[in-house]
Amino acid sequence: MGPDGRTAGTERVVGLGTIAREWGRIGITGFGGPPAHILLLRRLCVERRQWLSPEEFEDGIAATNLLPGPASTQLAVLTAWRLRGAPGALVGGVCFIGPGLVLILALAALFLAGDPPLWVLGAAAGAGAAVPAVAVQAATSLVPASLGRMGRARAARARWAGYALAGAVAAVLTGPWLVLVLIAAGLAEIAVRHDRGSRENRGGGGSGGRAVLPLATGPLALGGLGVLGAVAWVAFKVGALSYGGGFVIIPLMRDDAVNRYHWMTDGQFLNAVALGQVTPGPVVHTVAAVGYAAAGLGGGLLAAAVAFAPSFLFVLLGGRHFDRLRADRRVRDFLTGAGPAVTGAIAGSALPLAASLGYGWQWGVLAGALLWLVLARRGVVLALLAAGVAGVLAVAAGLPPA
Repeated sequence: MGPDGRTAGTERVVGLGTIAREWGRIGITGFGGPPAHILLLRRLCVERRQWLSPEEFEDGIAATNLLPGPASTQLAVLTAWRLRGAPGALVGGVCFIGPGLVLILALAALFLAGDPPLWVLGAAAGAGAAVPAVAVQAATSLVPASLGRMGRARAARARWAGYALAGAVAAVLTGPWLVLVLIAAGLAEIAVRHDRGSRENRGGGGSGGRAVLPLATGPLALGGLGVLGAVAWVAFKVGALSYGGGFVIIPLMRDDAVNRYHWMTDGQFLNAVALGQVTPGPVVHTVAAVGYAAAGLGGGLLAAAVAFAPSFLFVLLGGRHFDRLRADRRVRDFLTGAGPAVTGAIAGSALPLAASLGYGWQWGVLAGALLWLVLARRGVVLALLAAGVAGVLAVAAGLPPA
């Protein structure tokens, strides 16, 4: 890799205008979360333009999966960095994030308005009813890779189940202290593997879920900064202290937004999560809706800036060291233990989310979403859009919140 961040296989400098156009197109069409973003980036950089080799792209996925924050955003920044260094990373990252951010702030203004139209309330209640099912689907999608990483031995599978159960219980009961349980699971696995000198269960596979680093109670240090200080802290946790991107930080954001600061009701938080799912770009855009609820447009922009800034810094300052991070045995062992705890936490978050449903017809929408997402294994965006339509029809028929 050259001094400007470009790989040796890149034969020519890719123009910033080209990066802006191509990464902006992905930012507009990237519905469906990280899997869709990875697919679109691979088609662009490896298959269509051949800017990167398949091996380089896979290494980028592995490296960004070891970093805190939104992995697909970091992959977008990293691929642009490899083509044009720091200017490419900045342009590519901003163009990837920008379209979804503009859209979610516009939708937040509509859905969180003081007196929104009745059909908006119905669409929000319908889409929000499907969110617990999305959490369950997100958790189940992590199970195969997480189990594979843990290994086939009976003792390893027992530890996996214990970590997952601890994460689920913590997501329901502990609020911001959830992070300590996730950290403990990762450290416990490091200790087990170090003491036994075990190597047979290590190896390849995805991260199987990611963990959240400490300092969940850090708002105490920022209490004197008022609402914007609190918004910045919540966003900082999302972008710099969390592994797993979207759903692993949902329990933490909910506790802050609903219980600690009272910026949103439970129903409005469900709406924010749904908006983060149906808009293009990274699911972490949800934090912008939370920021908007706290402090209007300025709060939404501040939350987005703070949440995404670490992704740029990690790549710009640490991109050359990613291979060394991937090779560190302790990092791999930590993720092996923290992964199942994260999976359990995501699944556990579905319970308080479901408990937030206030209307009887929403349970029918949730049941349909579970069948669609978990049993049929179909797409999230279509499920949320269909749930929103169901909500509009429900209020048109005179059901609450009509």
